[in-house]
Amino acid sequence: MEDRLKEIADRHSEVEWLMSQPEIASDPNAIRRLGREYSQLQHVVELWNDIMRAQSDMEGAREMLTAEDDAEVLEMAKVEVEELQERLDSLTAEIRLELLPKDETELADAVVEVRAGAGGDEAGLFAAEVFRMYQRYAEARKWKLKILSQNDTGVGGIKEVTFEIAGERAYQRLHLESGVHRVQRVPTTESQGRIHTSTATVVVMPKAEEVDIEISDKDLKIDVYHSSGAGGQSVNKLATAIRITHLPTGLVVQCQNERSQLQNKQQAMEILRSRLWDMELRKQQEEISANRKAQVGTGDRSEKIRTYNFPQSRITDHRIGYTSHQMQQVLGGELDGFIDALLQEEQARKLAAAGS
Repeated sequence: MEDRLKEIADRHSEVEWLMSQPEIASDPNAIRRLGREYSQLQHVVELWNDIMRAQSDMEGAREMLTAEDDAEVLEMAKVEVEELQERLDSLTAEIRLELLPKDETELADAVVEVRAGAGGDEAGLFAAEVFRMYQRYAEARKWKLKILSQNDTGVGGIKEVTFEIAGERAYQRLHLESGVHRVQRVPTTESQGRIHTSTATVVVMPKAEEVDIEISDKDLKIDVYHSSGAGGQSVNKLATAIRITHLPTGLVVQCQNERSQLQNKQQAMEILRSRLWDMELRKQQEEISANRKAQVGTGDRSEKIRTYNFPQSRITDHRIGYTSHQMQQVLGGELDGFIDALLQEEQARKLAAAGS
C-alpha cells in the first residue's frame, strides 16, 4: 500500500505543478479536469497524513502504558489507545476504498435522460416529476444543470428530456439511478379513485469530453428541420433543429432547444459522444450488458428499480430493499439517503471482490 501511496503523492505534486503552467491555466477544460483529479488525490494524501498522525499518537499512548504507574493515568492511556485504534481502523478502511482501481468515469459529469414509459399521460406527468427531483437534487448540491433536449406532452408532462449535470462526482453519485422508476397513485383524471401504475425510465451516462471519443464526420448523417412545440406546431420559422444519426451504431440524437443550428449541433454532439462512451464502457464491463437497453429494460410496469407508492407515501429501492416514507422530501430532491445506501452497497461489493 505504501508504494501506491507514494505514486499518488508524486502525481499530486505533478498535478499541482501542471495547474500552475500558463498553457494549462488558459484552457478551462484542462483546468477543470486537473482540478478534479487534484481534489481526489488531495483527499488520499490527507487520509494518509491522518493515518500517520494517528499511528504516532498510538505509539505515544502505548509508551505511556508501559512507563506509567499511576492508575488514573493508565486508565486514560487505555481509553486513548482504544479510541485511536477505532480511528485507525476507520481511516484504513476509507483509504483502502480510495485505493481501489478507478474507472474512467470517476471524475465525469453526468448526462441524464428521463423518458415517459408505460402509462400514457400519467407516465409523462411522472417523468416530469422525476426530472424536477433531479433538478432539485442538483440545486441542493450546487451542481449546474443544463437542459440539452426536451419534448413535452402538452398536458404538463414530459415525453423525454436530456440534461447535463456538472459538479463534483456528479456521474459517480448518479449512475445508480439508471433504470425503471415506477409510480403507483390515483391520477387526477381518475374519477373512480382507482390506483394506476405507470413508469419513467432513467439513463445516466458519463459526459464524454473531446478526448474520450473521436467521431469521424463520415460516420454522421446530419438533418436540419424546423423545431416544434407541444402538439407538433412549428415554433420557429427558421430550420434550426438538428438530427444527427451515427451510421455505424444507428444512434439518433435530436436537439431543438437553442436558437441556432450551430448551438443545437454542439449540444447534439455532446449527447451523441456521451452515448457512444456509455456504450463503450458497458462493453468493457462484464457484469453489464453492452446493449444499452439492458440499463432500462423496455419501460414495462413489471420492470423496476424503484417504486413510488403515493397512497402509502412509500418509496422503495428494490435492489437493496431500502425504503423511505418521506415521499415529498425525496421528490423535493432529498435523494442522499437512497444514493448513499446504493453507493455503500456497491463499495462493499468492490471491497469484497478486491479481497477475494
